[in-house]
Amino acid sequence: MTDVEFYAARMERAVRSAVQEGLAGLVVAPGPDLVWLCGYEPHVTERLTALLLAPGRKPQLIVPQLERPDAEKAPGAGSLAITGWADGDDPYTAAAKLLELQGRYGISDNTWALHLLALQRAAPGATYGALSEVLPMLRAVKDAYEVERLAAAGAAADAAYEAVVELRFAGRREVDVAADLARLLRENGHEQVDFTIVGSGPNGASPHHDSGERVIEDGDMVVMDFGGLREGYGSDTTRTVHVGQPTAEERKVHDVVREAQQAAFEAVRPGVACQEIDRAARQVIRRAGFGEYFIHRTGHGIGVTTHEPPYMVEGEHLPLVPGMCFSIEPGIYLPGRFGVRIEDIVVCTEGGGRRLNNTERELRVVE
Repeated sequence: MTDVEFYAARMERAVRSAVQEGLAGLVVAPGPDLVWLCGYEPHVTERLTALLLAPGRKPQLIVPQLERPDAEKAPGAGSLAITGWADGDDPYTAAAKLLELQGRYGISDNTWALHLLALQRAAPGATYGALSEVLPMLRAVKDAYEVERLAAAGAAADAAYEAVVELRFAGRREVDVAADLARLLRENGHEQVDFTIVGSGPNGASPHHDSGERVIEDGDMVVMDFGGLREGYGSDTTRTVHVGQPTAEERKVHDVVREAQQAAFEAVRPGVACQEIDRAARQVIRRAGFGEYFIHRTGHGIGVTTHEPPYMVEGEHLPLVPGMCFSIEPGIYLPGRFGVRIEDIVVCTEGGGRRLNNTERELRVVE
């Protein structure tokens, strides 16, 4: 299959899904949806760029004229009708005419308000719903090609972890270890590093701690959460290590998180609601007496971005289906003391869950 055929099939699938949900079409702005649908990744500016999809029409890409040469080089460009607009033109009226905007449309979550409001003025007969709400499954279910790339990204992140734990932690700053992780991710094929969270001691009790100047000490728990993009697909894994020998309490907390992560993994199977994965992890932590210290959802989807639907959280009734890829990352965070989180990317298969991260989940002792 050529690139043009590959992306044409994705756009056709998106249109079919839109029709099934009663939508008149889709308006796709620069961002992950546009990359996924046609392979085009322009600079995000105040100038309108939009992919317009509707049944019975050739996909339309409207772009600033000065960016048209780049748009024509996109992998999926061969199946698009590309319309350029010049500074001084009204691209919103042009977009409304191209798509005959009437009815309800799905629109990219990350569309700038500037563009959405202008489209509403140009075509007052159209209404819009966020793609994550009206078509939550659009990118949520991965095909074999995508799972293969997510698995490769996960293996690369695993290799980065195995290398970083051989380095010294005590006496070094969090930012130094974070820099090591970023370097190791790139050495293992990541073209983009999205985050390298290193939270030592009390900083580990903040789930999204920004790696800082704190010097890691002997006796510290250290939470490491890191990931990015490899061949266009995401990695995201967390392991918690201990500098020197841990106390009995620290081992207990880590064991509870590990058991919660395993319980959530074992709950993965087709037809199970996403919220049940969260419930499985939370039940273990609550029974151990740490319920109030598990302060975030259990997981999120991953694909061409490191965070996307579906979400493993209470209230999400979307059922798991084979091909869904998501994190399972319960944690316990004791304010002012330490935190523990364990995270793997998991894909739902016909037979249950398959881990895409395979480093040990036992508490690792580092120097």
